[in-house]
Amino acid sequence: MSRFRMRTARVSVVGLAAGALILTGCSSGGGGDDGGVSKEDAAKQQVKYEFGDEQASTGPAEAVKGAQKGGKLTVYQRDSFAHLDPAQMYVSDEGTMSTLIHRRLTTYKRDNSGKYTVVGDLAKDSGQSSDGDRTWTYELKDGVKWEDGSPITSKDIRHTFERQFAPFISEGPVFIQQWLAGKSGTGYRKLLPDGPYKGDHLPKKVLETPDDKTIVFHFKDPQPDLPYALGMAGYAAVQEKGDTKEKYDKKPVASGPYKIESFKSGKSMKLVRNEHWDAKTDAVRHAYPDSHDIQFGVSYEASTKRLASDSAENQTAVSYSNQVDASSMQEVRSNPDVKKRSLAGYQPYVGKISFNMDRLKNKKVREAIAYALPAKSLMQAFGGSGGGELGGSYLSPTVAGHTGADPYGKIKNPQGDVKKAKKILKDAGETGRKLTFAFQNSPEWQEFSIAAKDNLSKAGFDVQLKDIVSDTYYDQIGKTENKYDMYHSSWGADWPSASTVIPPTLDGRQVQDGASNYSHYNNPQMNKEMDRISKITDADKAAKEWGKLADAILKEDLPDIPLMYYKQIQLHGSKVGGAVLNDVISSIDPTQLYIKK
Repeated sequence: MSRFRMRTARVSVVGLAAGALILTGCSSGGGGDDGGVSKEDAAKQQVKYEFGDEQASTGPAEAVKGAQKGGKLTVYQRDSFAHLDPAQMYVSDEGTMSTLIHRRLTTYKRDNSGKYTVVGDLAKDSGQSSDGDRTWTYELKDGVKWEDGSPITSKDIRHTFERQFAPFISEGPVFIQQWLAGKSGTGYRKLLPDGPYKGDHLPKKVLETPDDKTIVFHFKDPQPDLPYALGMAGYAAVQEKGDTKEKYDKKPVASGPYKIESFKSGKSMKLVRNEHWDAKTDAVRHAYPDSHDIQFGVSYEASTKRLASDSAENQTAVSYSNQVDASSMQEVRSNPDVKKRSLAGYQPYVGKISFNMDRLKNKKVREAIAYALPAKSLMQAFGGSGGGELGGSYLSPTVAGHTGADPYGKIKNPQGDVKKAKKILKDAGETGRKLTFAFQNSPEWQEFSIAAKDNLSKAGFDVQLKDIVSDTYYDQIGKTENKYDMYHSSWGADWPSASTVIPPTLDGRQVQDGASNYSHYNNPQMNKEMDRISKITDADKAAKEWGKLADAILKEDLPDIPLMYYKQIQLHGSKVGGAVLNDVISSIDPTQLYIKK
């Protein structure tokens, strides 16, 4: 996740399955009081990406018009990267950076017209399926190498997936592990409890590598979305001989066009060209700048002012994910010179407050909080209509199945209904109830937390605020034994389907440290319904069923309260070329950038 350090590596939208983050119809230009995007724009994202053949997967990537090689690109980022191990990546800013250093079996190709296709990345194509999509075969391209010059082999790919069963891998996606094991929730780990580190391997009936270049996945159930899932940052390749287990998170082996020259957590990172990356094997990426010099700890306000000024090194600067801060939104929109260096997009992220249901067991208490929270204050903290719009549903307007539900009045009563909340709390005999509200230590969430505390206090709660450093925020709230009653989280689809929104965040069998069910919600009836819908192969029918289920969980159980659907505006310097918003990573695409001479 990213802009607001959102959870998920990518976002998409769809009518079928789910995967990209941002929006196609708005990938260029800003403008308008709403940032240049609308619900109609969001609906344009609801499309299924085609699966590309070998020709579509063959490099080099389509040249960016006017692009030149050379120069240093300066990158301003608020948050440092907590994880560099791909298997631990599930927030969007890390996913954006990952496109430069990590490759996977498949990836998402954006051509110069803005069309997206799922193509082979390390693999020759997006995959060959058989047995009703239960078996998928991938053959590696010739000439793909690690940064040390050694070839990437099927053994590396097998190791990549086997290590994801190990206990220390806890932060990344679990779709493919569950599919391989044929189990929902955390039961997949039983298939290979220690990963490959004690000499054990997945059985050939599950994953086989008949030669150095071939990988075959065998699933118990049809998995037509595998090419989407394999393109996630969390499933990028890990070198078997270079795997240092937990230490890999600080010093991974690169396979992309850049490698890490230095990384000082919280301070800086420098990426330089990987001389063993061959553009002829890559249909997606470029390596135009000599280096990406990343500076951490640069707030939204600071990066906005620097990029808007367009002075000195700011002319050759950008941010992967810092968006225009709220206080600067109007200036950016009204200044023609700045506006022409802006990009506006609708994101499939939904901002919500998660309730720790181990601590807030009384639904009436959760209802009181839900009615009291001021959704408009959150939207204003992120820049008003340019940063988002009021939301009342778990599914973004960019995701097929979105119904426009608003059972707790977050759209109808954006300032919150304190009077109603107070009555609910009083009737429940919970007046004076203590609440610990955890939030990211950033200006946006600090601003919202004050407004939220004010409303909640008026409703009869005793609110204690707890700020958490942004870099490790999701690690902290992801602990099942955390001591917080409520905390914010943001989620977007991993590829075109609500199946990558509802089960990851609300399946009770997913509750474990590092998982994304932050509310610890576990309703066996709803879990069973997720299993039923997951087996529906008709995309339109599945989308409708996911929408119904999402609304049912929200109304009947209320594990989270949605508040806002995110948008974004990003800036870049005048000497930065190739700047486009990428729908898959929900940010400026770093693989297309170049320095103008």
